[in-house]
Amino acid sequence: MTHNVLVYLYKPQNTSPLYSSVSKTLRDSLSRVLVPFYPLAGRLRWINHDDHLYKRGRLELDCNGNGVEFVEAEWNAELDEFGDFNTQSPDHQYLFPAIDNTVPIHELPIMFVQITMFKCGGISISVAASHVVVDGSAIAHFIVEWARLSRGETAIEKMPFHDRNALQGREPREVEARTPEECRFDHYKNLTYLPELVNHQGNEGSAEEGKKLERTVIRLRLAPNQVKKLNKLANEGRRSDIQPYTRYEAISALIWRTMCKVRNNKDEQPTSFLISIDSRRRLKPPLPVGYFGNAILDVVATSFARELVSKSLGYGASKIRAMISKVTDEYVVSTIDYLKKQQDLSSFRSLYLYSTEDFLGDPNSACTSLLNLPIYGVDFGWGKETYVGPGDLKIDGGSVLLHSSEDDGSLVVMVCLLEERVDAFKKYFYQDII
Repeated sequence: MTHNVLVYLYKPQNTSPLYSSVSKTLRDSLSRVLVPFYPLAGRLRWINHDDHLYKRGRLELDCNGNGVEFVEAEWNAELDEFGDFNTQSPDHQYLFPAIDNTVPIHELPIMFVQITMFKCGGISISVAASHVVVDGSAIAHFIVEWARLSRGETAIEKMPFHDRNALQGREPREVEARTPEECRFDHYKNLTYLPELVNHQGNEGSAEEGKKLERTVIRLRLAPNQVKKLNKLANEGRRSDIQPYTRYEAISALIWRTMCKVRNNKDEQPTSFLISIDSRRRLKPPLPVGYFGNAILDVVATSFARELVSKSLGYGASKIRAMISKVTDEYVVSTIDYLKKQQDLSSFRSLYLYSTEDFLGDPNSACTSLLNLPIYGVDFGWGKETYVGPGDLKIDGGSVLLHSSEDDGSLVVMVCLLEERVDAFKKYFYQDII
């Protein structure tokens, strides 16, 4: 199962606390915050599972209070020597909790925390949480409340809402009573379809061979004026009756198009772009404030490489907009209804397995936005972070959009791609906005 990692870096203060004091403060506050956020201390377990038939069935959350895994580490180096994540380093992995996915699911902690203290007094806090149980919004909520208690606040500001009935879909009789017109969504295709390479003759030969090539992660900064220029490019020629494309839609379109270019995808190559959408505010009524779980719904925009490369940036943005707009209350509830009827959900989890050998990659891409999550400016008691971001990206074509730690209005795009394509990607990414 996939655990998403979020890492915070804190530079030493003039009066940096002792490591023993930091550890005790974080442990004590973590123990207290887990009381209202108790699902994180539980375990997942399979139901309707059959090893002989290789069926995974469904997962159930067992709130058994078995706890989270808390790891303490010391690094005999200065934080400045370690780097700031602007370039990928093999050393970065040592800041993240080690997760053994061969452990039976009912024994694997839902959340791991690792605290690393540098000899200069700098601190790293990494949180890894199961994406099956919580999404980015939920884990950000948890981290904010944990930080409040750590720095001396006495009470939770926003309590988590745990009742899963809020995301249950319709009653079975309501589903059966729907007309054919109301059953117009092809959920199997929407949830599982990713195009494969068409007669590809490039260096990697196939997606399977592409797994074996070296991948890396790059960070691309977009200054405020570049974001403005990119938005202008995406909106050129837009009809007046269409709302302006957002910065996410414009940047995602640029990532998608650039990936097609550096991969040398053929004109007739189908390609998809995976978009993760928080359904909390799209439901009617919206989910309760503080809903603690995973309310993410993935949708896939599809086009041909020829169209993305030859047409304006607004074309790619329009394809992404069309899929985002599709996620209405009816669509979300219909998806829930569809998934509730499936005995085995394994095939629907394939798009989430970013940390396994499953290959999203060529010819497909994805972008997750962290722009609207409350993960920035988190103070555990020794000031705000100097860096916050995802722990790792492992799949070619995966990307994350977040605010820059420079606090100047600039944005950062983290992209995972094959090492041999880095220079070309940077060239095509910036060529129209420099």
